[in-house]
Amino acid sequence: MVPATAGLINKPGCMRPMKLLTQTTIYFLLLVLPLLTISTFYLFSQFNKEIGHEIDEELLNDQIQWLRYMDTVSIHSPVFQLSTPEFSLQPVTQPAQAKPVLESVMLYQDIEGKKTPYRQLTQVLSIHNNSYLLTIRKSLIERDDLIKNIFIVMLIVFGGLLVFILLLNRMLSKRLWRPFYQSLEKLHGIELKKMENVSFSPSSIKEFNQLHTALTAMITRIHADYQSIKELTEDAAHEMQTPLAIAESKLELLLQDETLSDAQLQAIAQSSEALERLARLNHSLLLLAKIENHQYDTSQPESLQHVTKQYLGLLDELIKDKKLTLETQLTQDASWQMPAALADMLISNLVGNAIRYNYTGGKIKLQLDDQQFTISNTSSWPAIPPQQLFQRFKKGGAVLDSSNGLGLAIVKKICDTYNLPISYHFEDGMHTFTISRFSTNSKPSFAA
Repeated sequence: MVPATAGLINKPGCMRPMKLLTQTTIYFLLLVLPLLTISTFYLFSQFNKEIGHEIDEELLNDQIQWLRYMDTVSIHSPVFQLSTPEFSLQPVTQPAQAKPVLESVMLYQDIEGKKTPYRQLTQVLSIHNNSYLLTIRKSLIERDDLIKNIFIVMLIVFGGLLVFILLLNRMLSKRLWRPFYQSLEKLHGIELKKMENVSFSPSSIKEFNQLHTALTAMITRIHADYQSIKELTEDAAHEMQTPLAIAESKLELLLQDETLSDAQLQAIAQSSEALERLARLNHSLLLLAKIENHQYDTSQPESLQHVTKQYLGLLDELIKDKKLTLETQLTQDASWQMPAALADMLISNLVGNAIRYNYTGGKIKLQLDDQQFTISNTSSWPAIPPQQLFQRFKKGGAVLDSSNGLGLAIVKKICDTYNLPISYHFEDGMHTFTISRFSTNSKPSFAA
């Protein structure tokens, strides 16, 4: 089965994607936190204002009570000489005032050892035909403590409410979005060969049912296209190979005709060579189509180490003919497993290129361990431009006319199919291809 993320590419500079619930929670916090902050400060200011209003009313009520009391006592009563931090009555020469003056003041308090806030009422009154300055004060320490406690309680209540709302929102969102995640999980596990069996559970949410309907229709179309391409590939494999084989056999018979001139024999030989190239090209294109459509047997996996040793043995004569130095380092426990057909194509193309593009007396290095497969070879050709590295029909040069330019394209397609990162670099005359077993941020590409 092809990993669902095999075709995804993380572009540089793109923001890392977040989960839907995480992003929803962030947006919710961005909206709710400012609202709760504004509400908290508004309620705090209202409480502060209301408590201040209550203290002013208490001061006015105390003033009324004192005035009633002083109207009933004589001018020689001790009250006219009373002076405390909360109350004082002092004779003055100013005329009587019509309204009291309310203000906040700071006075030193022995108990606290510092200046403390007071709310103060002052008014010059005419009592028994004499002017007196009446001063009544109330300490604001208790009020400040009360407001502080109220503010703390408000923070606790709003904080608890916010946490409760977040948990409730997350729980409800998970429940509401459950059909979506179930559908997403099914899509991750879809295989082209089994698409016709995919079905989605009905949901109580209309939009999800519409999504399921659209997905089902899309999957049906994809499966139908896949079947069409599969049939086309199979038909092409049969219908094109047969006439090519017939044409090649007829040309071989013509080459045996002794009555033909040298020019005619050369023309027939060139035609035969062109047909052979066409047959190889047809075979390679069919291989690419089969890899793209996953038309290969996965029931018999093969060890990459075994396939590598097998091809080195088969190509031993070519290596000796070119007098190439072969260095191998194959770790015994590096038993990468993949379908036998793909393993054959992968190794045959990489090792074949390393021999074909090498010069006489050159070098080939092969390394296989549990993490990477690396193949390096010397060559008289310069580094391959990155934009042409895995393009189809790109060849090393005119001397390699026998090549169809699809070898590296097939290798890249196999690596993409199994989510295997492949890299290339050129250094000190050595072309090096490296295939990593584990891709970034993904599960192992295939089992050991």
